Amino acid sequence: MGAARIESILRANPRIQYLLLLNEPNLTDQANMSPQAAAELWPRYERVAQNTGVKLVGPAMNWGTLSGYGDPVDWLDAFYSAYRAANGNRDPHIDYLGFHWYDYGLDYNLDRLTKYGKPFWVTEFANCHSQPDGAQIDSVAKQRVQMTEMVAVCERREDVFRYAWFTGRWTNDPCFASLLGAAGTLTELGEHYVSLPTGAP
Repeated sequence: MGAARIESILRANPRIQYLLLLNEPNLTDQANMSPQAAAELWPRYERVAQNTGVKLVGPAMNWGTLSGYGDPVDWLDAFYSAYRAANGNRDPHIDYLGFHWYDYGLDYNLDRLTKYGKPFWVTEFANCHSQPDGAQIDSVAKQRVQMTEMVAVCERREDVFRYAWFTGRWTNDPCFASLLGAAGTLTELGEHYVSLPTGAP
């Protein structure tokens, strides 16, 4: 969808406050975009934000499959460099940096991204560690422990503005991560998720 169409939608819906951009650009089956292409595109979204007052959330990074840019830090470093080179050495306007995580080490990987000086939206997370190394997530009980730890990380960190557990529309739920059952009722894990303490009033 082009920037003009996005701006039109935002103007027609003034209660929208946030625009989420570039979902997993370093994954070839998601946004699949080089840092240079993203840097060329970004000023269009900056203009949308200037014209509507919406906050920009993104790019939403993950460990990826794009050649040379599997590490989200490598992709973001190249994105910032390309943007600065084309825009008088100024940084891109980003209100929140998006991040997705599906393994152990959420806290550490957020720490790696603090160099960009942006608060985070952790818009997808769960633990889908599947290597048969003894730490694989192969039960609801193990996922429950991970959920507790990962939510605690998000709640503790002052730089995490928002977060959301990811539960795919799977037939067999390979990560034991589903929050809802077939009838739309909460699963055991879903019940646990809504029971966890939050800092929200």
